[in-house]
Amino acid sequence: MTLAATLQLLLAATFFVIPVTVWFRGGAAQEAAEAEMRRQGHAPEVLARHGIAFREKRWEFAFALSVGTTLTVLGLLNLAGSPTGRLLSWIAEPLVLLVVGFITAGQVFATAYTRAAFARSADPAVRTIDASALIAAANSAFPGWLRSLVLVRFPLATLGSALVLVLLAL
Repeated sequence: MTLAATLQLLLAATFFVIPVTVWFRGGAAQEAAEAEMRRQGHAPEVLARHGIAFREKRWEFAFALSVGTTLTVLGLLNLAGSPTGRLLSWIAEPLVLLVVGFITAGQVFATAYTRAAFARSADPAVRTIDASALIAAANSAFPGWLRSLVLVRFPLATLGSALVLVLLAL
């Protein structure tokens, strides 16, 4: 149970660090992305029309902190050997695996998802946007370590959650 709890606590930590960082730096990232859109000859509104934003919305921020808090409580309960922690982990971990895995996949593969969103556009001009340059511009406003932490969170949310379920079964 110690390994399961440790995985839960590590994943929980990412749900505090990443959203807080994005909360404070997301505006600058949005501005950088909009500037890149203008540089490429497109209106910044194209981003909103295609559901692309780099600012953290209040509900996203609250959701992330809730996930982090839940995983922290579960991890601490599991470290204490609580049967309640084990039971609640059986309920929460499949949700983490599916929901958080899906959300983090979008963050890990942001360039590919953005490229695909633009490729599906009915506007031929939008299909010419350089998604790599757009994501690079937005990422330049975030601390350099943030991308690495996003890349760590994805396997923790997916493989780590699957491993927690296996460990709970043992």
